[in-house]
Amino acid sequence: MKAFYAEEQKRHDPKAFLSSGAPQPNPEQPERVERLLAGAEAAGCEIIRPIAHGLGPISAVHKPEYLEFLENIYPRWQRIEGASQEVIPNIHPIARDGTYPASAVGQAGYHMADTSCPISAETWESACWSAWSAVDAADAVLAGEQSAYALCRPPGHHAFADVAGGFCFINNSAVAAQRLLSQSHRVAILDVDLHHGNGTQGIFYGRSDVLTVSIHADPVRFYPFFWGHADERGEGPGLGYNLNLPLPRKTGDEGFLKALDAGLKRIRSFAPEALVIALGLDAFEGDPFGGLSVSTPGFSRMAEAIRMLGLPTVVVQEGGYLCDDLGQNLTAFLGAYG
Repeated sequence: MKAFYAEEQKRHDPKAFLSSGAPQPNPEQPERVERLLAGAEAAGCEIIRPIAHGLGPISAVHKPEYLEFLENIYPRWQRIEGASQEVIPNIHPIARDGTYPASAVGQAGYHMADTSCPISAETWESACWSAWSAVDAADAVLAGEQSAYALCRPPGHHAFADVAGGFCFINNSAVAAQRLLSQSHRVAILDVDLHHGNGTQGIFYGRSDVLTVSIHADPVRFYPFFWGHADERGEGPGLGYNLNLPLPRKTGDEGFLKALDAGLKRIRSFAPEALVIALGLDAFEGDPFGGLSVSTPGFSRMAEAIRMLGLPTVVVQEGGYLCDDLGQNLTAFLGAYG
């Protein structure tokens, strides 16, 4: 399997992270890349550097004022007397349908859902290369590869069309799906991350050309809290094109695979021409977030079940945080899929 990754993705190195109001080291660390690269190589992947595609593929799913914000907010923030070293919002709008703020502080609150995605001088470049890795993986599949892997870091599935959140800035899975639509009428996104892919759901919630399916820890007491519930089915033309399968905390292999079977049935009914897997490895039993309890062999079983769809597939890296088995979990999945 071809795997796409650029070294610039390591430059984003966030420091701050608030968990239940307490400052903690940010878990979305550059070291994740080294572990994931080792896992991809152990699975036999050929590591390929992506090319720079500009903003075209990114702006196909993200609003221009948001991209302008991401590109320019850091130098603007540094001109504020007494500002933090990283861009972190301290105010959020109750509603987002009114006046667009002119100030850097106001725009940070408008475009950032939480405090887990601080922006530094290197964030924009890293996020773009992350997205371009997804573009090249999609292009490889469009060129005839049955599957391709995008080592996307920072991750993306919590990013909406104009909002960052949950360590995510550009929605790489959405970018890949939109790219696949250039030669397809229907694309499915299957998100198996520990956390609900709320940004991906939001981007496609009113559309019928992309089916979004997410298996995740029940958000009633877990991030992202406000999205990911079973009654969220889409709206307008997209009604019936979104499926959420929330799981009780600590669900293991059998419970996860049972939910996966339901998700795969819905995908088969949609009859897509291509598939994007939003691959979160944080459902692992030893992941620091501790939400679900999938084992390393469970990731192999997961991949084997999805592979039976027989679809051209882009695997986009989402979560999965620093633990001894992070690389092995990726090897288990890609080795079984490829």
